[in-house]
Amino acid sequence: MGVIDWDRVATLRNEIGADDFEEVANLFLEEAEEVIGRLRDGANGLRLVDELHALKGSALNLGFGELAVMLQDKERRVARGEPISTDRIVACYAASRAAFSTGIARMNSAA
Repeated sequence: MGVIDWDRVATLRNEIGADDFEEVANLFLEEAEEVIGRLRDGANGLRLVDELHALKGSALNLGFGELAVMLQDKERRVARGEPISTDRIVACYAASRAAFSTGIARMNSAA
């Protein structure tokens, strides 16, 4: 699987329509930026577990499969009280966001 599951993206976009899809995608990206920012700042604890869990679900729903797998791993580690490194997750999010933006632009221009 690539960083984005384009079949999932297309299915969701067809199910809810292009306008609602854009709104959902923007909300996800805003939420992701906030959580990624807290990760960069060294956040931890139960609140972070909840945030990682919620973001993982949203990432899966929107086709960010690789990111979701990483979030799940970090969620489990934080829940066990283990220290986590955020470098890979931050890099994966950046790559996923870039791929998503490029792919969506192509989808929109083809429509």
